[in-house]
Order: sequence, then structure tokens, then C-alpha cells
Amino acid sequence: QVQLVESGGGLVQAGGSLRLSCAASERTFGSYYMGWFRQAPGKEREFVAAMRWNGDTTTYADSVKGRFTISRNYAWNTVYLQMNSLRPEDTAVYFCARSMQWGTIPTQNHEYDYWGQGTQVTVSS
Repeated sequence: QVQLVESGGGLVQAGGSLRLSCAASERTFGSYYMGWFRQAPGKEREFVAAMRWNGDTTTYADSVKGRFTISRNYAWNTVYLQMNSLRPEDTAVYFCARSMQWGTIPTQNHEYDYWGQGTQVTVSS
């Protein structure tokens, strides 16, 4: 079973930055995709960003494009989400997830099979 652990969430004022991490066991990511999603109370879980582990192809939700950056560190088997220019509407629990899909970048919830426990991000106005 794949285990994913997010960290780095916290409280930040609007306009500030946070860096989230998603760590997994060795070779968990392989050549598949890693994604970030978020969910606020009363809302559906929504796509944030994704990238192919063994490559540099990335994609972002329109709401975060230009503000968030997804990246990875091979040695530590870790995926990151750098979040800049944060807004109150970014407040949510952020999850990292893995997809076994090969080809186009998966952006839908059902395209991912393993999920982390989530880390809370709160942006104050």
C-alpha cells in the first residue's frame, strides 16, 4: 500500500507564502503522476496542480496558475507545492495523491488511487 504524508500547512496572512511537502516511500512515484488537491468545508475536492514524477510536465488549475508551483526532489522522494500570493479563498485542506494513469496529466479526483491525510492551510484576510 502506498503511503503519502503531507506537511507544511499552517496559518498565513493574505499575500504570504507556504511550502507544502508530500513524502512517500522509495520508488512510490515511479514514472506516474503526482497531484495536489484541496477541499474546503461544503465544497467538492478540487484539483490544484500535478506533474509527472519522471519528467517536468506540469499543469495547474486556473485559480492558482502563476501563484503556485509544483516540484519534486528525486533523492528524498518528495513532491512540493510552493504557494505564493495566498488568498483567503485558498483556505482548505490540501492533499497530495498519486495516479497510475499514463499519458495526459490527470486532473480529476477519480484518476488518483492513493491519497495523503491532508494538511490544513488557512489564509487570513
